[in-house]
Amino acid sequence: MLSAIIFDFDGIIVDTEPLHYRAFQAILEPLGLGYAWEEYVNLYMGFDDRDAFREAFRVHGRALDDHELELLIDRKAAAFQEIISSGVAPYPGVVELIGSINGTLPLALCSGALRCDILPILAGLGLSNAFDVIVTAEEVTASKPDPASYALAVERLAAAFADRRILPGRCIAIEDTPAGIASATGAGIPVIAVTNSYPAEMLSGAVRVVDSLTGLTLTDIENLAR
Repeated sequence: MLSAIIFDFDGIIVDTEPLHYRAFQAILEPLGLGYAWEEYVNLYMGFDDRDAFREAFRVHGRALDDHELELLIDRKAAAFQEIISSGVAPYPGVVELIGSINGTLPLALCSGALRCDILPILAGLGLSNAFDVIVTAEEVTASKPDPASYALAVERLAAAFADRRILPGRCIAIEDTPAGIASATGAGIPVIAVTNSYPAEMLSGAVRVVDSLTGLTLTDIENLAR
């Protein structure tokens, strides 16, 4: 029996990857460090902001100290807030799925995005109180594919629901990227992957791959996880 479900955010709840890409380019292009969308998908997608900026500087052989990195992250966050100010549409079926599970099984959100990026979007979707635990980029030292964020999510779920014996192998993660799958499985959590961002053949580390969350129920997820 499942003890908890952990959702990724970008690429699972909302299609914010093109919006993050626009925000990154707004900051990087004036520095001569911009890149094409295809490069974002192939290299940067799945990184948190910290590692994405580090990689952009590394690719160009440019040094980046911690102070400048923090300034870049703040500027990118401000650009992203401006971009999402008009609202962000969810992926089909995901709000309904989360609503149907909420209150039945513990739910967590595990994302490489910043909390300030996530909370306004959740509020706009009516999901502000849907998740019992939220883990964001600021709370771990290494981003996906490192397992730290998923391990922390399970740790917090176990503390919040001590009566439920929440263990990694009794949870399921909902992910859309190879980096996210590696992060969850590295923490001992099986994954159901959705082909929102990558084709099925690139999501082979998941126990199941689906094309959409539309129409899925908790029973469906339990069956897929077996």
